[in-house]
Amino acid sequence: MHEFSLCEALLRQVEAIAAAHRAQRVTMIRLRVGPLAGVEAALLERAFTLTRAGGVAEAAELVIVTAPIAIACRACGATAEVAANRLCCPACGGIDVRVTAGEELILESVELDIADDGAPAAAERKADCHV
Repeated sequence: MHEFSLCEALLRQVEAIAAAHRAQRVTMIRLRVGPLAGVEAALLERAFTLTRAGGVAEAAELVIVTAPIAIACRACGATAEVAANRLCCPACGGIDVRVTAGEELILESVELDIADDGAPAAAERKADCHV
């Protein structure tokens, strides 16, 4: 199951972002996953629950947003959103298409708890980092 290695890589990236912002903890991680990315969302969530233990994202919520599948037809030039099992042009019926969206696995944003400089540690603010 490659979802574990994906989560490990994701958490390394999130921990680097948290360190760069001097965050005390990560509260939310938002991923954009395309249906053609080869990632099973339920397995990714399960792997995330196990791999986040002991790190800055230990209590973080993982939000997975499903991206649409989009194609561009090489024959007629049309672009459209399509279903995973229907990768053909809805305008001309052609099958010579290029997938333009739906294969991505993108870290969209990270929500951090950051202590204000010069303030007691209990005074925190939230920061939403879009990557």
